[in-house]
Amino acid sequence: MDRRQFLNGITLLTVAGVTGQAVGCRSGKQVAHVLNEKDGDMVGSHTAGAETWEPLIVSSVGQLLGRQMHGIQPVSHDGQPCRKRICFVGLENKSAEEIGDFGEQIYEKIDSSINESEVFEVINRRFVEAGLRECRLRPDDLFVPNHQRAFTASMEKLEQPFDYLLYAKVTSGTTRSNQKDYQRDYLLTLELINMQSGHADKESAELRKGYHKSRLGKFKHYGAG
Repeated sequence: MDRRQFLNGITLLTVAGVTGQAVGCRSGKQVAHVLNEKDGDMVGSHTAGAETWEPLIVSSVGQLLGRQMHGIQPVSHDGQPCRKRICFVGLENKSAEEIGDFGEQIYEKIDSSINESEVFEVINRRFVEAGLRECRLRPDDLFVPNHQRAFTASMEKLEQPFDYLLYAKVTSGTTRSNQKDYQRDYLLTLELINMQSGHADKESAELRKGYHKSRLGKFKHYGAG
């Protein structure tokens, strides 16, 4: 073989290898983009995400507070209307999934949705946590009358009286097929307890989501719709 051809061949192989590595690096590069208001939420492929929690929160909060707004709105000493105060004591996850950082998101979105109404407002979370710590109580302990009275007194000392207790809970139900595709039904339940009457009002919102090993799974189980 001619020595010049041999050296040219080595050069071409080296260039091709470097080019291939460069292409491989580019294909594995992490990229991102900012979503605008017209962009839909990304659909989680393995667990629930923004596309699941956002509509559940909007629906459950809207329905629950809508019923309570028919009551008499309290007024201050000078006759001005004031908002009913809600003590949101926590979010409980009883679903099949770890909700991770969405737990904080759900809490904050429920909080914001309530505060956007003209009739209700939520007590700052830091006061709620301080009141529970002072009484050495967990949120579920407040169903015991003595514990509830102690917590109420603690919140009044913090100058944070309230009219309602609010609990939120996430649950799920899973239906599986033989092909390892499955449907998961997510349920967000809000329970609002009136401190004066003791009456509890519940509202739930549900969203069903299918998970599939391939794109054909959706059409097999649910059709083209």
